[in-house]
Amino acid sequence: MPELPEVETVRRGLEPAMTGRLIAAAAVNRPDLRWPLPPRMAERLTGQRVLGLRRRSKYILADLSGGETLLIHLGMSGRMLVSGVMLGGFFHDHPAPAKHDHVILNMDGGARVTFNDPRRFGAMDLMPTDSAEGHPLLASLGPEPLGNAFDEAHLRARLAGRRAPIKAALLDQHVVAGLGNIYVCEVLFRAGLAPGRLAGSLTPDEVAGLVPIIRAVLLEAIEAGGSSLRDYRQAGGELGYFQHAFRVYGREGQPCLAPGCDGTIGRIVQSGRSSFLCPRCQR
Repeated sequence: MPELPEVETVRRGLEPAMTGRLIAAAAVNRPDLRWPLPPRMAERLTGQRVLGLRRRSKYILADLSGGETLLIHLGMSGRMLVSGVMLGGFFHDHPAPAKHDHVILNMDGGARVTFNDPRRFGAMDLMPTDSAEGHPLLASLGPEPLGNAFDEAHLRARLAGRRAPIKAALLDQHVVAGLGNIYVCEVLFRAGLAPGRLAGSLTPDEVAGLVPIIRAVLLEAIEAGGSSLRDYRQAGGELGYFQHAFRVYGREGQPCLAPGCDGTIGRIVQSGRSSFLCPRCQR
């Protein structure tokens, strides 16, 4: 599933085609994705101007001139693809309609934004903008890891006394929003922390060190356009490149990249998810 860097990359890719533009015509080709789509969705979107695009955790939020906000969640295989406009220095012609093109937004500048999702684990919803933060998918999220509300004091308070593994604690969207399996593995390697270490056992210095490492990993991934492993693509169809910078994720059996370490990257399973680590570097 796309994590914060992938969703932020898609949001940035959509901005030139959508922000300030009118949705000249919207088409909704099925009644549901992961959940039912909102009633009269095409009618409610058509004629609305996109005032701005923002991101909350792994969700893209498009604020509309009529006072509603379109929530977009990519799910496992969802893609937002832009055609008919220059994007990243390239022009993409409108492709032929595809089987899994579920929602299509034709913008007044000639751009087309298509939500394609073969597995239909993605989601869309419409909600009043002035109460968007109270939406059930957003209301209980923790702070954004790149925002001011995420700091040492917050993380220390949320980890204090917690007996869950630190890997699980950082994946908990109530603790910090937007982190997923890939980036938590990379963060814990850089921090020298074993993923099975109990969250409440971290020292104040270890907790303090996590905050800048989390930010650094996410910013590097955003700069690289995210990580493309299976289905993820940028809004123009391009791959992300951060997967080439992985230090542990997916590198089971390969040498540790830490200077002076002769260890080998291992893999353990935690709550059904693979955790990659260097047993020598991470304690």
